[in-house]
Amino acid sequence: MFAWFCCLLMHMKAQQRPHYTQYIINPYIINPALTGIENYTDIKLSYRSQWVGFPGAPQTVYATVHTPIGKDDYRNSPTSFEVPGENPRGKQYWEDYTAATPHHGVGATLINYKTGYINRYFATVSYAYHLGLSPKLNLSAGFAGGISGTTIDASKIELANPVDPAIGGVTQELRSIKPELSAGVWLYSDVFFAGISAQQIIPQKMNLVSSDLYRSTLVPHIFATTGYRFAAGDDVNVLPSVMVRYIPSMPVFVDVNVKAQYHDRFWLGGNYRIKEGFAAMAGFNISNTLNVSYSYDVNNSKYLLQYMQRGTHEIVIGFLLGNKYGDLCPRRVW
Repeated sequence: MFAWFCCLLMHMKAQQRPHYTQYIINPYIINPALTGIENYTDIKLSYRSQWVGFPGAPQTVYATVHTPIGKDDYRNSPTSFEVPGENPRGKQYWEDYTAATPHHGVGATLINYKTGYINRYFATVSYAYHLGLSPKLNLSAGFAGGISGTTIDASKIELANPVDPAIGGVTQELRSIKPELSAGVWLYSDVFFAGISAQQIIPQKMNLVSSDLYRSTLVPHIFATTGYRFAAGDDVNVLPSVMVRYIPSMPVFVDVNVKAQYHDRFWLGGNYRIKEGFAAMAGFNISNTLNVSYSYDVNNSKYLLQYMQRGTHEIVIGFLLGNKYGDLCPRRVW
């Protein structure tokens, strides 16, 4: 039990924030500059279970919501209707694509991230402003602020030594609440996007246990993302992208993604985390108010013990409220 608890504490040091596989369909979760990017109120609910079958494995639940303010996008023309059998995200759509009008966006995020007896939660609100740079190019900048908290329920830990140095003999719940701040920028057009963001901007000490060995510092997490869209025939859009994640005193993490979307109904995707693992993804736009997606990860990191290399499930359910143009899939986040 002692070794298992130490492993969880070390994992908390290395993975201070949750991991996500499907950030490609909800980049707002890592960059507040996407707040209010679409024409509608975007709601996402997600559940992620890592290392399936391993007791105390990480589990993440989140809810995000964001909406535009003062956004004035219209269809390409008053008579632009979808033609049955044709791809609504086909060549003509992208030729007629125009940058979004300048507008504001507001949003909120709730995240709960649990690993064994260690629980982290985040509650933030966000704001972004979107500015047109050219007929097809937008730049947005945003920030999010709120609180993050950490708890260790020491009363539920069964130790052979009741004064185990890992928890210093404490048997009650240990708590820590800190301010949370993140910021980012996002550049987007009809054929590419690029962004950079920072979470946990304010470095802070987190001392939940008596032993210096298990004290940690909350450090900034930097995310740099870019992607490109190209047509593979009349019916399919292919969207390769890359994300680089930097955490001080840790190796640089690189994700390579690809997503292939058929019309605006369903998509398939893959993710390769260099030296970490890979994932398969799929999503379906059920209607203009509901979509769902699923991913399965396989971990092969040399930093994880063998029993931590089990599969990971992640599901995301999306709701599109106030979708006055009936979009089945996002116009700006593709």
